[in-house]
Amino acid sequence: MTAAAIRLSPSDNVAVACRNLTPGETIDVEGVALPITEIVNLGHKIAVSSLKKADKIVKYGMPIGSATADVPAGGWVHMHNMQSDYIPAHLRDAAGDHS
Repeated sequence: MTAAAIRLSPSDNVAVACRNLTPGETIDVEGVALPITEIVNLGHKIAVSSLKKADKIVKYGMPIGSATADVPAGGWVHMHNMQSDYIPAHLRDAAGDHS
């Protein structure tokens, strides 16, 4: 069976969806039951634990940005609730692509 989501580094506070995830399902991330709270598409980030506004988002074992809002465990982490600490938001479109 393929994992529903994977953490890329043990210190990451997000996991990456390996398939489309739907609200109400519970997935296993390294032995932890994680209830999915909203639609998370393949390749997108999921909070492994609750995140508070201004918390660093850690992926690949490195901070990649900061939460702009609280995110529950199992919540989708993307441009609507995080900002890059490295790439200005005006250089990205709504899909998260660079201009």
